[in-house]
Amino acid sequence: MHIVSHDVPYPIDYGGVIDIFCTIRSLHEMGVDIILHCFEYGRGEQPELNRYCREVHYYRRLEGHKGFCFHLPYIVASRSHPELLDRLAADDYPILLEGIHSTYLLQDKRFAGRKMALRLFNVESRYYYRLFMHERSLAKKAYYFNESRLLRAYELKTANRMTVLTLSEQDLNYYKEKLGAKSVYNLPVFLPYNEVKSEEGVGSFCLYHGNLEVAENEKVARWLLKNVFSQLKIPFVIAGKNPSKKLERIAHLSAHTCLIANPGDKELNDLITKAQINILPSFNETGVKLKLLNALFNGRHCIVNQAAVEGTPLGPLCHITESPDAMQRVIQQLYHMPFADEEIRLRKKILYQHFNNADSAAALIAYLS
Repeated sequence: MHIVSHDVPYPIDYGGVIDIFCTIRSLHEMGVDIILHCFEYGRGEQPELNRYCREVHYYRRLEGHKGFCFHLPYIVASRSHPELLDRLAADDYPILLEGIHSTYLLQDKRFAGRKMALRLFNVESRYYYRLFMHERSLAKKAYYFNESRLLRAYELKTANRMTVLTLSEQDLNYYKEKLGAKSVYNLPVFLPYNEVKSEEGVGSFCLYHGNLEVAENEKVARWLLKNVFSQLKIPFVIAGKNPSKKLERIAHLSAHTCLIANPGDKELNDLITKAQINILPSFNETGVKLKLLNALFNGRHCIVNQAAVEGTPLGPLCHITESPDAMQRVIQQLYHMPFADEEIRLRKKILYQHFNNADSAAALIAYLS
């Protein structure tokens, strides 16, 4: 099987590559020979991938004006490479395209009858529109708006070109109802953990974590600081990748709030495990929130809003609130409430039923057979 990845899927340090790496590892465990093709633009070649793949090929992404195209989304046009297309056309192995980012080959007639599947990360047109709504930079807002416009047309054009595999029921329904996709199925996210390790008892702080380079995540962190923890004097920790100086300054204005920039995997997992409450609201309804799954497999109480669990089976495992006042009340109720074995059993029941890498790998193989 060929797998075309929009980025180098290792290390698994952000949401966009976790599913890809775990897919590769799970397929390898099922005995699949994988030829991996990665677009590289800063993460470098990763020898770890050779443990799971028969071949690994790297291609330079066309960044800046070199990747610009009037009629194709930038995330697609910038991932065109003639050597990749020639390699894929040299045999008739099935192709798994990771993200609509990786679908430039649809412009090539050689692949018209090829067995292919597209693994969606999100409905990207909606995702980019949300980025446009939350971005403060005018230049970035213009880019996100134009990309969303191009992606809407591109998604409609490509929805029936191959099998589509979504991460959530919400995305599946969008592709069926809005784009008229005929061959679209939900395939749960592949995860790096397969065991609920949440600990009973009481933790010592509230935690929000995420990639703080993403404007939406920074906006959520600032919203929590301003609207929830400015009035609620309970310890609150924000942890994440590359926060802005402004967010760092705001987070350290109060004695009971702080920010941990660029925690390593071990440190972040330690924070999730030791927190009494993982607070993970979202301003974006698309996709599956991997940080929430991490908290459910490894942390105690979780507070979210409806957008964070929309189209997923995770609602019964979380406390759902929408307003700052309601969130403050739930935090006060949960902060001294021990996390109990009964809640761990419920997590095991739902998470093991819906997120099983071996079952998902078998389903993926069937879709491409």
